[in-house]
Amino acid sequence: MILLAAGASIRLGTPKQLLNYKGSSFLKNMIAVAKNSKLSPVIVVLGANVTSLAGEITESAIHAVHNEDWAEGIASSIRCGIRVLEKFEPAVDAAVIMVCDQPFLTSSLLNDLLTAQQKTGKPIAAAYYDNIPGTPALFHKVFFPELLLLKGDKGAGRMLQQENLVVTVPFPMGAVDVDTMNDYKKLDKID
Repeated sequence: MILLAAGASIRLGTPKQLLNYKGSSFLKNMIAVAKNSKLSPVIVVLGANVTSLAGEITESAIHAVHNEDWAEGIASSIRCGIRVLEKFEPAVDAAVIMVCDQPFLTSSLLNDLLTAQQKTGKPIAAAYYDNIPGTPALFHKVFFPELLLLKGDKGAGRMLQQENLVVTVPFPMGAVDVDTMNDYKKLDKID
């Protein structure tokens, strides 16, 4: 399980990982979601604002890592997370990549990705919303080399377009993410 939390939240103007939602920060909420799933270990990739964000990670079972190349974009965080996962769990079969700003993500949905992948044997399982597969997404280890080649501010979206390799799990609320203060203010109306 790789939780990407390295971004600078430039459009928001403040670290989105620290925004309060349901009595806790986005980062703490997403760590709890990951920790309460069947997936382990949980690796949190930090980057911008690493000092203030590190204080949010209070559980010893969580592996926090600093992506020094965070300014490159999301690809560098994916690469960092995969490297650390392979180091901590060399025999790992797959990795789930999730982001910090999907407030409606649940542990059940993460478990459903694993179940869907196991039932179908497809190497990728992805959440499905806005008529496309997206995060969170599970990648079988056969895709680790390809994930390690990603560059820039593009994630693994192109990999998710390979319909014959991907099973999807409905996540209608997955389209709700927080990139601006206006997005954040709308959360109260959605709940």
